[in-house]
Amino acid sequence: MPRYSYQPFPYKTPPELRGARPGRYPVVIVGAGPVGLAMAIDLALHGIRSIVLDDNDVVSLGSRAICWSKRTLEIFDRLGVGERMVEKGVTWKVGRLFHRDREVWNFDLLPEPGHKMPAFINLQQYYVEQYLVERAADFPDFIDLRWKNRLAALEKLAGGARVTVETPDGAYTLETDWLIACDGARSSVRSLLGLDLNGQAFEERFLIADVEMKADFPSERWFWFEPPFHSGQSALLHKQPDDIYRVDLQLGPDADPEEEKKPENVIPRIEKVLGHKDFTLDWVSVYTFQCRRLQDFVHCRVVFAGDSAHIVSPFGARGGNGGIQDIDNLAWKLALVLADEAPESLIATYDEERVFGADENSLNSARATSFMTPKSRMERLFRDSVLHLAREHDFARRLVNSGRLSKPCSLAGFSLQSDAEGEGGVAPGAAMPDAPVGNGKSGWLLNHVGGRFALMAVEAELPEQTPEGVERLVLTRDPGRRRRVNADRILLDTEGLATARYGVGMVYLVRPDQHIAARFRDAAPAKIIAALARARGRALS
Repeated sequence: MPRYSYQPFPYKTPPELRGARPGRYPVVIVGAGPVGLAMAIDLALHGIRSIVLDDNDVVSLGSRAICWSKRTLEIFDRLGVGERMVEKGVTWKVGRLFHRDREVWNFDLLPEPGHKMPAFINLQQYYVEQYLVERAADFPDFIDLRWKNRLAALEKLAGGARVTVETPDGAYTLETDWLIACDGARSSVRSLLGLDLNGQAFEERFLIADVEMKADFPSERWFWFEPPFHSGQSALLHKQPDDIYRVDLQLGPDADPEEEKKPENVIPRIEKVLGHKDFTLDWVSVYTFQCRRLQDFVHCRVVFAGDSAHIVSPFGARGGNGGIQDIDNLAWKLALVLADEAPESLIATYDEERVFGADENSLNSARATSFMTPKSRMERLFRDSVLHLAREHDFARRLVNSGRLSKPCSLAGFSLQSDAEGEGGVAPGAAMPDAPVGNGKSGWLLNHVGGRFALMAVEAELPEQTPEGVERLVLTRDPGRRRRVNADRILLDTEGLATARYGVGMVYLVRPDQHIAARFRDAAPAKIIAALARARGRALS
């Protein structure tokens, strides 16, 4: 019996079926999972209206994605749900790796202080969706969330798309300037356009079981290679909120998914893992490893994000995190295009940057699969030798792969980034590292940056004239500077961590998604104007 109480969202007859003339909307989003909801909220923060279509009326069934990385939490924080997620979620940063009955080594994913968000939290996807639905309700003039509205047909137009939507009250059509497909691994948009995912599907099957129990397991990631309780295979244990624990068990390529999901087969396996019978099943699923993606994420005015665009294995927490990072990249670009502040070609840079991110995730996922499930005698010998050496030697620990955990990819060298001036600091293309700043309740750097372009000077001067619409920030350790600086905001670096991370004398142009667009030693107005034009897609080379 699931612990989470599923409450259906209300269906409302669409205005098109109540006599209103079929309208044209700036954006239609298909799919009200974490990715689609995050897209709608991000667009609303930019003043862009959207309709969200979903064929269901509840949040996701089962915990599904549970591991949310630091960078994704920073994005969620910008969207207004990050703190709530951390409060409910199980915070962790330590991972432990075992081979048979011995611990090989353990690692700390966030060894340095001075970050608002933890390395990871575990929080069931249904909570994430609930929080996002409730946040979307804060934008009634910008987000029209339509439950029990199923996409039935799609026609690409020269300047947008026309969709047919089926509801309990009948079908209707509407047109949109942009259609964003966030409808998951079984994407109806992808199917209607006749598009296929390309890549690799692995033979191995894995069992996911969520169990409810009282236990004193620490809030850590425990991974076993060939554990005594599951001989010859691998296993993973994670703690979730509400006394729910996630158990992943390798089953092998010949396992029958329907048979393996039956309680009479699942429960004995879990009893061996836990060493007792005092638990109840909450949710069970069987999956196979996949590393596949669309050739292109942008098809005229139809754009794919999340699992509709790319699929990776769950190990490494790259699926849900990758989807949210898609939206972080796409929303501000689409908002600029719709506001006529950037050319439509800017959307092509979403494809460029996020295809790279998807390929990086797939590469890490495929390597993890080969290490976890060796297919030859030599692969097994290599893995076992690495695990043996890793107990004593650092070099071998870098080779152990139970799922490289999600990190934001660098966009260095891509179209929108300018070359860096000088040494040190944060390179263009990187996501901004957070740091504490002495500004009351908003005492974190990333709470002051994001959603718009910004110039940030680190113990440096800003030019008198800067482009309109770019926020001016000065980061300083000197409290007296707030009376002498021409800036929109003065951020006081009370602990010195921000200055150390960004480098004294540097000036940064920051994109709305908190990635560095340019870094200057000499922030001359002409250089800033050129870098901003490039970041907005007007001066691509």
